[in-house]
Amino acid sequence: MSHPEFLEYPEPRYHGDKGEVSAAFRPASTPPDISSPSGSFTHYLATAESTGGEFGLYKMELPGHSAGAKTHFHKGISESFYILSGELELYNGEKWVKGREGDFLYVPVGALHAFKNATDELMSMLLLFSPGAPREEYFERVAEMSKRGGEELKDFRIRHDSYFVEDFEPEGE
Repeated sequence: MSHPEFLEYPEPRYHGDKGEVSAAFRPASTPPDISSPSGSFTHYLATAESTGGEFGLYKMELPGHSAGAKTHFHKGISESFYILSGELELYNGEKWVKGREGDFLYVPVGALHAFKNATDELMSMLLLFSPGAPREEYFERVAEMSKRGGEELKDFRIRHDSYFVEDFEPEGE
């Protein structure tokens, strides 16, 4: 494979000469940060705060027949899905596709997407948001806010850069 002589990397942000001790290790045995009564779990692997806003990485485990998220898009962040185990239905803006272990879906800023676990089995996936955003409050409160519904739910979603198609459909459709 041929490689160009000059590669463009981002401008340096670290200006030291010797490196530093600052890596963060999270053992697999760390309990989930969020557990819901429905049996879903969310692990905060790397938050926007811990990465200096570079990205957010979360592991989610969804039990069978989990609704996931209806069709929506983000204006400021991209979202990526990597299936670790099980099966996840993913909407790519045109059609639903079945994601299985090892499958990956990249959702650019502004792209419509949705997901759900339509099987009887538990599934797990990695979610990557870039750049990093404070998604933790969204994950922690979305179930509560969904029960409230209406304008309060819509405002909550927008505050978290989540524009759900259903929030902008004319009444009666």
